[in-house]
Amino acid sequence: MRKLINDPADVVTDALRGLAAAHPSLRVDPENRTIVRADAAGSGKVALVSGGGSGHEPLHGGFVGYGMLDAAAPGEVFTSPVPDQILAATTAVHGGAGVLHVVKNYTGDVLNFRMAAELAEDEDIEVATVVVNDDVAVEDSTFTAGRRGTGATLFVEKIAGARAEEGADLAAVAEVAREVNERSRSFGVALSPCTVPAAGRPTFELGENEMELGIGIHGEPGRERATIKPATEIVDVALTAIDADMPLAGEELLVLVNGMGGTPLIEQYIAFAAVSDWLAGHGATIGRSLVGPYVTSLEMAGCMVSVCRLTPELARLWDAPVETPALRWGR
Repeated sequence: MRKLINDPADVVTDALRGLAAAHPSLRVDPENRTIVRADAAGSGKVALVSGGGSGHEPLHGGFVGYGMLDAAAPGEVFTSPVPDQILAATTAVHGGAGVLHVVKNYTGDVLNFRMAAELAEDEDIEVATVVVNDDVAVEDSTFTAGRRGTGATLFVEKIAGARAEEGADLAAVAEVAREVNERSRSFGVALSPCTVPAAGRPTFELGENEMELGIGIHGEPGRERATIKPATEIVDVALTAIDADMPLAGEELLVLVNGMGGTPLIEQYIAFAAVSDWLAGHGATIGRSLVGPYVTSLEMAGCMVSVCRLTPELARLWDAPVETPALRWGR
């Protein structure tokens, strides 16, 4: 493997040590594998906790900070965190107003967060859970019952985090998180596989001129395998699938073109130009936008298009200040 690592068994631990060294605004516990806002204690506000398998950085640890998450629980690469780990993160940031769990719809994540919520409630911590299931590519996959949680997880964490920062109660924070999820859709495309360090081999095989349409963020199969097409045609496939599921005409949209980890930024902007043209031609407008590798799959090449139908209130919350390692504006 051509990877910048020490030992495959230590990838997550070493990465957490690096995160701690790079970002003093976080409290990182490599042993218990939790990432917590350094100023989380005694905040008195609703706390947001998320997590999932490592390998999707900056999701989720890179989004811990003011205006977004209060804690994250990273599992092994592409593997859910365990309930005790999630409970530790939940307990660390509970300030008396309750905790919102933001969970991507993967079977392990859903089950382990559910168990952690039950354990937290045994300790008199009120927990609400929002499951993100924005992917339109497939209904069921290798790791899910129902749709996968992918790029819109970022939308949910940012907007719900802003609502919590304003002092809203747990019910209101959970409500806006669910609203964002319901108004969001995603579709991903892989141009190459990725290699999990512990496995030492690619997660799937692609021919020299092949791509996978509708890929998941763990290398799960998509809708179909096809010959590589120009960026304009790839974007057309993605947005046509999204539009068929959630009509976009007449909507003001928050749009994310997300690199999957191995795609140069220049190519992501080429994809965004195609997205802009497609939406203009189909009667939709871009109200807010984000381009970059935010929800990755190790070194996979490709991109994911995520959209959220905005309301004035959702746009206001998106614009609210945020200060995390990976997302920051307004402060």
